[in-house]
Amino acid sequence: MLVDSHCHIYFPELKSRLSELLANMRVHDVSHALVVSVNSESFKELLPLVEREKRFFASVGEHPVEECTEEITLETLILAARHPKVVGIGETGLDYYHQKDSVKRAVQHDRFVRHIQASNQTGLPLIIHTRSAGQAVLDILGKYHHQGAVIHCFTEDLAFAKRALETGYYISFSGIVTFKNAKNIQEVARYVPDDRLLIETDAPYLAPVPCRGKVNEPAWVAYTAAFIAELREQTLAHIAKISADNFFTLFNNCLLYTSPSPRDKRQ
Repeated sequence: MLVDSHCHIYFPELKSRLSELLANMRVHDVSHALVVSVNSESFKELLPLVEREKRFFASVGEHPVEECTEEITLETLILAARHPKVVGIGETGLDYYHQKDSVKRAVQHDRFVRHIQASNQTGLPLIIHTRSAGQAVLDILGKYHHQGAVIHCFTEDLAFAKRALETGYYISFSGIVTFKNAKNIQEVARYVPDDRLLIETDAPYLAPVPCRGKVNEPAWVAYTAAFIAELREQTLAHIAKISADNFFTLFNNCLLYTSPSPRDKRQ
């Protein structure tokens, strides 16, 4: 069974199709999905969805470029993390591609550190967004962070990947890896060891080939998994197993809902 390690099913283009999304997940053998928040409003919206559906888990956080009327506080993050279906902090990180203004980048920095503090205090792993900010992200993580993390929707280079892996972080690939012009990302997908590989959709964005240009959904993580399997010269069954195992190792609070004997292995 496959796991979609990052999606946003509460967005309007997906929320209205929830029954269809679940049916499609069954058809494509996608057992679970992590529904990731981008601000406090989205967290309030996604929580009822994950409470109703046993296949879904949640994160709490604020995207680095999200315009918010009020910054989410450390106390709010920690309180939200007490919910039994909240298994991660984020998505968080730095995005210098979309924000070049130094003042806004400073806000991103403060927001990122706040999420790192929440991760450290709750023991929940970080879900990290990074774009055109790889060095800064690794510098901040190296200074402040001491929990597990995943670099979501990987778009950096092999040198960044090697540093992240040396730190013990996981790397998650979205449908971007299936694009013809994504040679650098494909190189990283070949390099990442079995025990650090995750797969995601980032739905409703970044639909993989052969669905590129359409509204993405959790079931389509199967196409990305198949592409990565061929790229790595491994079977789809192998990719499904290792990526699912890695997901439940990193986000081990999920095991409270999937196993009668939960493990306690935060990495």
